[in-house]
Amino acid sequence: MHLNPYGSDPVRLAVDLANNRPRSVAELARRCGDAGLVMDMPIQGDDLVVVLRLVDQWCEIVDADSAAERARLLNDLLADASTYPRLTNHADGPWHLHYRDDGVSLSAVLRALISVGTALHLTGRGMDRLGRCALDDCRVIYADLSRTGRQRYCSSRCANRDAVRRHRARSGSAAR
Repeated sequence: MHLNPYGSDPVRLAVDLANNRPRSVAELARRCGDAGLVMDMPIQGDDLVVVLRLVDQWCEIVDADSAAERARLLNDLLADASTYPRLTNHADGPWHLHYRDDGVSLSAVLRALISVGTALHLTGRGMDRLGRCALDDCRVIYADLSRTGRQRYCSSRCANRDAVRRHRARSGSAAR
């Protein structure tokens, strides 16, 4: 399976890396492979440090206060991302687009995929389709992939916890 830069795969990978940061280059490479990335690029010793900086930049996009600020931050990320888009088939597979040259490091590949994937996610689904969980004591990032575009929580567990908290707050004030 190829990680599809037009779909939600790179955004899901960014969410995963932001919420559970890898601790080693080997873990980073394994998780990228598990996410569907074709691991045909060189993996360098500094890839982890570079990717963690990328994740920090991506989190700034998630936390932006407005669509204009989100777009500005994402444009900065895109400007640093890569070269020109081009077709490739890896000599034996299906044809698809790459937003990078051959031979670039894993961190450069992730910068291209995550920035382009995020841009396509936000422009295709809505500029507000990234966020942090609305539960007060949860800071988990989510990508809203729902049909309605109304996701506010990272999981149904957090949504249920918040609903119970709101119910108890209403019930407690009504009982007085």
